[in-house]
Amino acid sequence: MPVSTCRWTRRDKVGTFDTELVREWFNAFAINAGVTLHVETLYGENSHHIAESCFKGLARALRAAVAIDPRAAGEVPSTKGQLGG
Repeated sequence: MPVSTCRWTRRDKVGTFDTELVREWFNAFAINAGVTLHVETLYGENSHHIAESCFKGLARALRAAVAIDPRAAGEVPSTKGQLGG
């Protein structure tokens, strides 16, 4: 399973979105994007805020992953020759 279990203390909705579907949404995202995704909730009781933090964390990670590194302006992003092993 590509997504770690988030703890939900009660059933709740964010608008019309059932917070019990958050885990399913992240599973579907990871499978369809072809990525390994770890979502971990360390604390919290309000399922709305827990769901919100999971989505915000993913958004920040994706933004960082696609950002162009100003130190490598004009270069093709690659790890070729950079990874040891």
